[in-house]
Amino acid sequence: MILPIVSAHGAELVDIELKTEQQGWVLRVYVEKLGSAEKRATTRDAAVNLELCAQIARDLSPALDVADPIPHHYHLEVSSPGVERPLRNERDFVRFAGEKARLKLKTATPEGQKVITGTLGEPKEGVVSVVDGPRTYDVSLDNVAAARLVFEFGPAPKPGKHSR
Repeated sequence: MILPIVSAHGAELVDIELKTEQQGWVLRVYVEKLGSAEKRATTRDAAVNLELCAQIARDLSPALDVADPIPHHYHLEVSSPGVERPLRNERDFVRFAGEKARLKLKTATPEGQKVITGTLGEPKEGVVSVVDGPRTYDVSLDNVAAARLVFEFGPAPKPGKHSR
């Protein structure tokens, strides 16, 4: 039900999340520009604006009210997955190869690491390499509990230099 509404607005569905938070249940629908996954677009190029998110939410809310798939009260949020977007499947790892990511593992590496942060390699046969400085970890995608991109700020300005 969500997919056709998102597509009708020229966007593609990235993820859906239903979770309880301090203010109650929240249904989050993450979207990006149509074709972003296929084009392997950067998070910047795939980002959608607030107006598009609002339009999708306006159409999606009454459709969800009619279908009533969630038996309790919740808040609907539609947004871009952001620069620290989650990586959910092998397709995401392929798309963001060369980017910095943080992986939480189900089982520790032989060195005892349960969290690895480094540059992603291209996945091959269900295994992704993660380069962390001098170390390279080969991680089975089945062993990844959670993963997301890591945003890094550019270098700090040199002392005495001011950007205008």
